[in-house]
Amino acid sequence: MWCDGTGNMSAEKSNCVLPADRHHGLTEGIRGLLETMFDAVVKVADVPSLQESAVRLEPSMAVVDLALARGDGLGGVRRPRARCPELKLNLLSVHDEARACRATLEAGADAFVLKRAIATDLLPAIKAAQAGMVFVTPGVWGPALSSGGAASI
Repeated sequence: MWCDGTGNMSAEKSNCVLPADRHHGLTEGIRGLLETMFDAVVKVADVPSLQESAVRLEPSMAVVDLALARGDGLGGVRRPRARCPELKLNLLSVHDEARACRATLEAGADAFVLKRAIATDLLPAIKAAQAGMVFVTPGVWGPALSSGGAASI
């Protein structure tokens, strides 16, 4: 099922995912991957829409562009989680710096996936988050831990 985020649907918590990115091309590109695991995919393009949709639809997962979440000091990670504690958050980023990864995990993200690795890492990241585990694209994890540690994960 495809949803446009207008509120004209009823989604069960376990069957809905919110991809959040300002770039329509990215959310449209990952939609096919997400539809293999979720019954409903509701695209949003900004943090207020993410927060509203998270409260209204009670999805189990959000896949959020780090640039969108960072626009307000990672509030795009913290606020949806504060309002919906069971929501799993997967962050997508073009940045492979350990500092960015560590900051997102400390803010409450369940996964950190590099955009260049979406094809191979997005679905494993979702499965890991659903199982209560943290996922980080390989190659970022070691530096993320060794440059200060991510004790809160």
